[in-house]
Amino acid sequence: MALKSTFRKQGNWLFKYRGSIPIVVLLIGAGMIIYSDLHPETSLIKQTQFEWIYETFCILVSFLGLYIRIITVGHTPANTSGRNTDKQIADVLNTTGMYSTVRHPLYLGNFFMWFGPALLTFNLWFIIAFCLFYWLYYERIMFAEEEFLEESFGKVYTDWADTVPAFVPSFKNYKKPELPFSWKKILKKEKNGLAAILLIFTFFDVVDELINGRTDFNYYLIGACILTTVLYLVLKFLKHKTNILDETGR
Repeated sequence: MALKSTFRKQGNWLFKYRGSIPIVVLLIGAGMIIYSDLHPETSLIKQTQFEWIYETFCILVSFLGLYIRIITVGHTPANTSGRNTDKQIADVLNTTGMYSTVRHPLYLGNFFMWFGPALLTFNLWFIIAFCLFYWLYYERIMFAEEEFLEESFGKVYTDWADTVPAFVPSFKNYKKPELPFSWKKILKKEKNGLAAILLIFTFFDVVDELINGRTDFNYYLIGACILTTVLYLVLKFLKHKTNILDETGR
């Protein structure tokens, strides 16, 4: 099989399971975090006055990723930039808003969302390994996606791709989004992102305290985690049982 066909086949397979495979990396990261809790001497920051500053920075990194996803998805039409896993779907080619600065803004957002917990391991080698894994993992997915888009939109796609970088944003050719921002679409499509971030960081905070024999939990973080989990369940109910979050063309 030609290398191009191999990349596309691998990319389509990874695209299908792109929501579950990173969980394995998260579990490995959780093991690294527990190790750093048991051996704080391996980190220059662990159990110092700067630890909470670093952990706050890690959370903000993840929220940056969520923000990128929100400002991307909030301006897109229906049947684009979705969470579908069975196959690639694109009724139209998005070229404005975030898509005028980078070809794969959602994967850029995903990177930062996962990069936050990776930084929380306090392990430089794991952080480097995570970046390499993400690069190889999403490179195949982006390759398969771009092959699909080129077949679907032809020269319109290639002309756009020639002027927009794949992963590192460039704002020199920024174009205002064609559609207004839709909070309904965000609440419908991105409801799990916020809950997931807070759940992960709350879990790691509780584990850190218990391992070190403390109960000085971050109750603000726990409270936010509970609230967003309840919100997630409510939005999930509204999505599947009502049409409140439905919006024509979005």
